[in-house]
Amino acid sequence: MKHETYQVTGMSCSACSSRVEKAVSKLEGIEKASVNLLTNSMQVDYDETILTSQAIIDAVVKAGYGASLAGGQAGTKGASPQASPANTAEQEVRQMKRRLLWSIVFLIPTVYIAMHHMLASHLGIPVPSAISAVFDGPENAISFAFAQFLLILPIMYLNRKYYINGFSNLLRGAPNMDSLVGMGSMASAAFGAFAIFRMGWGMGHGDWALVQTYSANLYFESAGMIVTLITVGKYLETRAKGKTSAAIEKLMKLAPKEATVLRGGVETVILVEDLAVGDEIVVRPGERIPADGIVSQGTTSIDESAITGESIPVEKQVGDKVTSATINTSGYIHVTAQRVGDDTTISQIIRLVDEASASKAPIAKIADAVAGIFVPAVITLAVAVTALWYFAMGADLEFAFSIGISILVISCPCALGLATPVAIMVGTGKGAENGILIKSGEALERAHAIDTVVMDKTGTITEGKPRVTDVQALTCSETELLALAAGMEQGSEHPLAEAIVACGKERGIAPKAVSDFRAVFGKGVIASADGKTYYAGNAALMAEQGIAIGSYTDRLDALADQGKTPLIFADNSGVIGIIAVADVEKATSAEAISRFAAMGIDVVMLTGDNARTAEAIRKRLGIPKVIAGVLPQDKERHIAELQAQGRTVAMIGDGVNDAPALAKADVGIAIGAGTDVAIESADAVLMRSDLLDAVSAVRLSKAVIKNIKENLFWAFFYNVIAIPLAAGLFYPAYGLKLNPMIGAAAMSLSSVCVVLNALRLRFFKPNHSAGTVSRETSHETPNTPISEQKEGEPAMKTTLHIEGMMCQHCQKHVHDALAAMDGVTDVTVDLEGKTADVTATKDITTDEFAKVITDAGYELVK
Repeated sequence: MKHETYQVTGMSCSACSSRVEKAVSKLEGIEKASVNLLTNSMQVDYDETILTSQAIIDAVVKAGYGASLAGGQAGTKGASPQASPANTAEQEVRQMKRRLLWSIVFLIPTVYIAMHHMLASHLGIPVPSAISAVFDGPENAISFAFAQFLLILPIMYLNRKYYINGFSNLLRGAPNMDSLVGMGSMASAAFGAFAIFRMGWGMGHGDWALVQTYSANLYFESAGMIVTLITVGKYLETRAKGKTSAAIEKLMKLAPKEATVLRGGVETVILVEDLAVGDEIVVRPGERIPADGIVSQGTTSIDESAITGESIPVEKQVGDKVTSATINTSGYIHVTAQRVGDDTTISQIIRLVDEASASKAPIAKIADAVAGIFVPAVITLAVAVTALWYFAMGADLEFAFSIGISILVISCPCALGLATPVAIMVGTGKGAENGILIKSGEALERAHAIDTVVMDKTGTITEGKPRVTDVQALTCSETELLALAAGMEQGSEHPLAEAIVACGKERGIAPKAVSDFRAVFGKGVIASADGKTYYAGNAALMAEQGIAIGSYTDRLDALADQGKTPLIFADNSGVIGIIAVADVEKATSAEAISRFAAMGIDVVMLTGDNARTAEAIRKRLGIPKVIAGVLPQDKERHIAELQAQGRTVAMIGDGVNDAPALAKADVGIAIGAGTDVAIESADAVLMRSDLLDAVSAVRLSKAVIKNIKENLFWAFFYNVIAIPLAAGLFYPAYGLKLNPMIGAAAMSLSSVCVVLNALRLRFFKPNHSAGTVSRETSHETPNTPISEQKEGEPAMKTTLHIEGMMCQHCQKHVHDALAAMDGVTDVTVDLEGKTADVTATKDITTDEFAKVITDAGYELVK
């Protein structure tokens, strides 16, 4: 299946987008077509062996609209593939503003001529004698009517698209919003022209009563006012919609336009589009990195806040990876480009956010279903009610006619079409601003219903950077054991294996040469050395190989009870040693788990570790349920079992072995620091690799769905109330009747209100605090992890209020000073709130805190 995005032109309401979607969905080979009115885009998945892009474009054109491949091939009817969506939107706003201003210029005298006598009688505004002499009295009725007719012609011409699009779609059997507006305005103008003929006939035959009747019931000002007010609403709506794409625009501005490269030993400035993989890029302090790559020369600090949201710069040296759009804050470095152009991280983020903004949530099907039949039903209703009032109720033609026009202009389904996409665009954009990339509207909707969160352990709950804590050599020396362990594990990509290899390097121990390396999935590795076969792994591997470990059970259990993962090393004669590895929990994992619990969401940890290790982590973090000893291929099965129980499951993971579970879950959430495979399999990506962002993603989903429901409620509620009022249902009993001009104004404002309501999502605040110092990015922080606190050891938690902090350097200074205190295990400093949350294993007096903070140059508020 091929996925493509198209720009669609000519759509004005949800009936249009529904028609385009139906026209394309009928084509053979189409798997899915989703049209977004807000972004004027269409996403299509189709079988390219059956269908072509041109055939899809032709189907859209046949439906009465224009289409072009995004950034590429053009269709017809004015599609402009060269213009970006942002430029097109700006151009549309400028054209609409110009059209609106000139419409108002002609509308003001039209309304004044039509209503000057009312201004005099009701408001006491005097009318110039020249106006009275030309337009007042039955003898001036033709001048009065014809002047208005001439003035509305420019208005109708300026807003001709309502008539052209509206009537062409009506004749095609697919009426839309333009049809309602065009019919209402044109009917008003046509009735006015008819009135001129009737007044002329009355004057010629001396029927002055007829002249008086028609001169008092002209609708020329309504004809001009309707299209002008609709344009006012559209203009305000378009400007407001422009704000919804602010996140994407900000992301696009982050990407540098030029790069300095070394070619032939000479520095050359080129466009980023001309960068090639392998280019050596020179990045000076203050410059943004133009491509993803590896530092090949120099050391520096990188501000990664644009990508991860972390405010503390990250130290980088030769061999470290750097990301496009991040800022080199201090050093002079060379970077070898690995990903350029559309493959860079910032380009992929922009693409994900753009596609998510243009996607459609399942809840939008409600509006689509209504819009598809709404406009034809309204036209039918307008004709039927007009006839009912005139023929059955005995109303005069003018009254019945105004009823029909009111129904047409009050019923435009603009608000219905905007209710869902504006909320999705703002929501996904807000998520992107905070390092939460949600790939589709469908995923955004599903996330609000999550009742169970399943988490991988390594790299998700923990840092994913385990280290060796214990080396217990039994039948050999520690050096020999580490040499063998490093030799066996250097062929494995498992994080525990990497910790052992790293430990060997730190101690200067050369890995032992091994052969016949074989990984046993989820259990360990087997290799040969010096004519012997060696085994390294968990108890399951030892049992599989028939190696007895019973005499070491207590030792293994003791390590596991401390939250360490023991790896057993053995040969055919028995166990030769044990190496324990520990993976530290992330600073925010415990808080994220408690927040999920507070939201009524069950948390389950899946881990391949043994039950004792898993239980130690469960106790420390307060995880309700842990499933230990899970093989990678079984993670998907556990997700399926939870779904079979009627649970809506989110899976959070980071590794290749998590990909099937991520795809199986109702919502897959990948940790941004994880593998490409996991990220591709997921519905959302957490760029900060922080579990608190998973909480924020669920909260954001709930906020977006609530906003969509509010929008849909007001759109439906508005029509439910407005249509009976426009139809004159309350006129016999209460004398209530809707003026067509008021109806046009109300319809326009309803769309603006929907957009403004969606913009409230811009005030959404994520759980992740900008003042939190993460261990992932603050490499210099001497902050002892909470996970190293011994079980049963009392923990003192206190919040300090500190004055004098002005910037992130102050924040870090206070953090380091407090973290260095004896007994302190965790410190979180909030710069904006001017507070510090401190966790310690012993009681620390206020005076002790005050001394440390004062020595650091700040003041403790007691």
